[in-house]
Amino acid sequence: MSRSKKIVVLLFILFITCGVTFGVGRYEEQKEQIKNSDKTILELPGGDVTSLSWEYESEEFAFHKDKQWIYDKDEAFPVDEDKIMELLEPFEEFGVSFVIEEANDYGQYGLEDPDCTIRIGTGEDKYEILLGDYSEMDSERYVSIGDGNVYLVKDDPMETFRLELKDLIRHDEVPEFEYAEEIQFTGKEEFKVVYEENQDAAYSEEDVYFVKKKGEFLPLDTANVEDYLQTLKDMSLKNYASYDVLADELAVYGLDQPELEIKTRYKVLEDEDKEEAEEKTGSFTLSIARTPEEQKDEEDDSKNKEEDESEDEETEEITAYARVGDSRTVYQIAGEDYKKFMGASYHEFRHQEILPVYFSDVYQADISLEGKKYTLTSKNKKKETVWYYNDEEVEIDNFKGAVTALKASDFEEEQPEGKEEISLTLYLENDNYPEIHLELYRYDGSSCIAVVDDEPVSHVDRSYVVDLIEAVHEIVLD
Repeated sequence: MSRSKKIVVLLFILFITCGVTFGVGRYEEQKEQIKNSDKTILELPGGDVTSLSWEYESEEFAFHKDKQWIYDKDEAFPVDEDKIMELLEPFEEFGVSFVIEEANDYGQYGLEDPDCTIRIGTGEDKYEILLGDYSEMDSERYVSIGDGNVYLVKDDPMETFRLELKDLIRHDEVPEFEYAEEIQFTGKEEFKVVYEENQDAAYSEEDVYFVKKKGEFLPLDTANVEDYLQTLKDMSLKNYASYDVLADELAVYGLDQPELEIKTRYKVLEDEDKEEAEEKTGSFTLSIARTPEEQKDEEDDSKNKEEDESEDEETEEITAYARVGDSRTVYQIAGEDYKKFMGASYHEFRHQEILPVYFSDVYQADISLEGKKYTLTSKNKKKETVWYYNDEEVEIDNFKGAVTALKASDFEEEQPEGKEEISLTLYLENDNYPEIHLELYRYDGSSCIAVVDDEPVSHVDRSYVVDLIEAVHEIVLD
């Protein structure tokens, strides 16, 4: 190799070496600009913000505040203002953990094509926040606010901005309440449930809900009523079908003439921590319906419906809607909830037990069985109730269990025509019901008719009656 060529090669090597040295120097210089920081880069009180918009994936959202928050694309959209404040919360004190000063290559942080661009306005001031890549090593996200720096932020805003429009709707809510003072049913069922303590018609102090018919209070099973109310409280009002339904559009959902309207007047305690909590009254109305087409289909299908069709299959076919008061939002509700709501009736809420009393209140039982009369009596001995038949101590656990197990299979109030199987007269230490007379008549091979105080009440599975007869035999024949 000639001398001149060697010189050229050496010069080239020197040039490359200098370039590398310069690049390393620049890299080291940039590394020196990356440092820990506990700086707060933004302080934007949520109450001062007047506009908020962001771009995420293919979605664009924009809201502005004019006394209340408004969705720019549709002013009828009911904005959940709490959700907007939740989105703004990270920027009230937007702190970072690392700062890269005077960053040149935004692309390496995902900020040339950010995952999300957020724009916030406070009067005349505008802010643009870019959310870049997520650093797996630091478990934090790269952010730019347009000041020439790149930051790693402590709290990732993407956690709250990764949402859909439906997540921002202001949904109607079912109020929390202590108890229902009154429940008025209109539509498929027409009756009213009232709350009243110490009512003379109560079988026990637990009976606080009643239906009034023909001027008479009829006690209901508190557990059944509260179970229904719990379904109401737990109902999900999130799956909206429309958030801007006009009056003439309600018919699409069958809500121009609801199948059932449930109007609840309730009591809620203002402060449960206070010894003398103040009670507040409120009201809540829920309308339930299916589309007119589905209602008609059910009427047609019911004529040919197979008796063995499963309940699950029926539920799957139900498309039901609900509306709160005069709200312009219509929700689709679960078929199970629809069936539960539509099951409201006096018979559904009433005591299913034929004798809904505490057996501990019974102190004497007169029994008529197969033409013979028997009397069981009791005495209290050392705080324990002891039972006797013909002055001999007897064990009545099976008899007690058989009496309390008598339940209605359905409330058909028809006069008995069959043979009397057994009758009982129970004497109780109960001011409202000191004496209850029960007669059980055979209806067919599988059921009996129960008559309480000379009024036909319901059908009873005959197996319960057989158990009662056998329990009496155990006592009187032994």
